[in-house]
Amino acid sequence: MTTQQLLILIAVLIVLVLAVVGILVAVRKHRSQGDSARPDSAVKLSDSGSSLSQESATAVAKDQAKDQSDASLAASSDDRAVQSASRGSGVAPNSDASTDLTGSAGSVASRQSSSADQSAPPAQEELVHPEASASRMTRLKARLAKSPNPFGKALFAILTKDHLSESDWEDVEDTLLMADVGAEASEQLVKQLRDDARITGQKDPAAVRRGLRQRLIDLVDPNMDRTLVAARPRANRPSVIIMVGVNGTGKTTTAGKLARLFVADGKSVVMGAADTFRAAAADQLETWGGKVGVPVVRSDRDGADPASVAFEAAERAKNDKADVLIVDTAGRLQNKANLMDQLGKIRRVIEKNLPVDEVLLVLDATTGQNGMIQAQVFAQAIGVTGIVLTKLDGSAKGGIVVSVQRELGVPVKLVGLGEGPDDLAVFDPESFVDGILGDE
Repeated sequence: MTTQQLLILIAVLIVLVLAVVGILVAVRKHRSQGDSARPDSAVKLSDSGSSLSQESATAVAKDQAKDQSDASLAASSDDRAVQSASRGSGVAPNSDASTDLTGSAGSVASRQSSSADQSAPPAQEELVHPEASASRMTRLKARLAKSPNPFGKALFAILTKDHLSESDWEDVEDTLLMADVGAEASEQLVKQLRDDARITGQKDPAAVRRGLRQRLIDLVDPNMDRTLVAARPRANRPSVIIMVGVNGTGKTTTAGKLARLFVADGKSVVMGAADTFRAAAADQLETWGGKVGVPVVRSDRDGADPASVAFEAAERAKNDKADVLIVDTAGRLQNKANLMDQLGKIRRVIEKNLPVDEVLLVLDATTGQNGMIQAQVFAQAIGVTGIVLTKLDGSAKGGIVVSVQRELGVPVKLVGLGEGPDDLAVFDPESFVDGILGDE
């Protein structure tokens, strides 16, 4: 082989080697690039997935925040609607309806369902059934008979003496005066009893008791019509009753008890809490109403105009076609002319919707002649149609029944028997006299 051929062969081998090396390098590079490409891609996908996850999490968080915001707005809107409706109708909203909302739309639905259940009226069996009116005066009679101080017993003890001296007759008159019968009525009764003693000459205790009983019944005046206007056959519907009286007489409590009395007689009742100056008055009235299913119209703030509450109460009673509307007013001081004017305003405002059938003056039987002054002022301010005497049971001041009727020319229609929820009864002269005389 020549030198030239040898060089050509070497050159070819070098080219082949270089070609093989190039191919190997290219293959390795391609594999290396392929291997590196897969991890890079995985990283990128992972990063992308992470990025997507973060974006998704952010979006979810935003959605949850939006849901919570929407739920809060919905709750706020519901509460405002309830309050607006309450202000519009004057009905106090159920406290459960204003519960704060937390959580998502699911909890909103749950809360709305719960709120609807809680705000629903209580089941009928949960309501208290008041005592029937027929048995209430019987209880008053029994309580008075057991009391140690009714003035009837004191009179009977004096009149059954064997010989009545002038001093004894003075004791009779003093007993009547101490019982707040009044000077004129006391003098009249003593004169009648002395005439009876001279004419009959009876010493028998039973006969003396019968004579005293009849004279006391005459003094209380059984001929006065003591029927509540709302209980009359052709009463307006709703029949409106305004409760008036000074602080401490039990006026708001009496309004609640009166509602129970009407419910016991099968009548539907609405109450208006127009005593907006005493913070607890509306709450107190709502408590009374809630026990017997009677709605109470009240203001959503203290110190509101009582006349506006009375007007809304009249609207509610009219729309509900209730049998009776009872409007409680503030316990006003009788020497405050502007407050008395407010009572007149309440009456005028109510009469834009409904006629006022009854104004009941609540008097504390133990206040004596102070109660008479109150009665006179209220009668001038608003016109009183009937008297409610509270704290009468066991009182030696039962004679106020006589004096207040004579002073105002209006009857005592209701009497308070005690502190129990059904301790209010329609006044009956004979049962009252029998009670203060005690058992034979």
